[in-house]
Amino acid sequence: MLDNASTNLALNLRQLRSARQLSQTQLAVLAGIPRPTLANLESGSANPTLSVLMRLASALQVLIEELIAPPHALARFFAADDLPSRQQGPVLIRKIMPEPAAGLDIERMELPPGSQEVSLPHARGSVEHLTCERGTIILTIGTEQWTLECGDVIVFRGDQLHGYHNTGQELAVAYRVITLAPIAG
Repeated sequence: MLDNASTNLALNLRQLRSARQLSQTQLAVLAGIPRPTLANLESGSANPTLSVLMRLASALQVLIEELIAPPHALARFFAADDLPSRQQGPVLIRKIMPEPAAGLDIERMELPPGSQEVSLPHARGSVEHLTCERGTIILTIGTEQWTLECGDVIVFRGDQLHGYHNTGQELAVAYRVITLAPIAG
């Protein structure tokens, strides 16, 4: 178990130091420890005191537990086909965030030429931000319409019936960010 903690500490120190673009010397100065001590810790061959761990955690702005826990991956890759998606008629809607975030939904919409999609109202008090990335999209809310071109953004209450229409001759792409109102309990 102690070997795992030393290995974890070594990997985490190297990863955290690299992510912060610090040299061993810079981190040693920030933590107030000798550079050879840091080098030994990063090689997994040292057994640090609690004081040294506290100094390193403070310098790296992490908890001590994060220094000795199994290392986290630097990133997690999700292939486009692995992201949650749904087809609404000819419109493809794909989640941007593979895992849900409380109160937030981000989606990418692909509207083929001539296609339209009617979106049911989101939860009461929700707000939608729609950004046109490519093509032209007509947004209809009630009897009002807005034309969005590449780069245009519109913000509106998402708790009302609304629809999207691609009247152009090319694929239209939009991103929508929906902030959901908290559910009263």
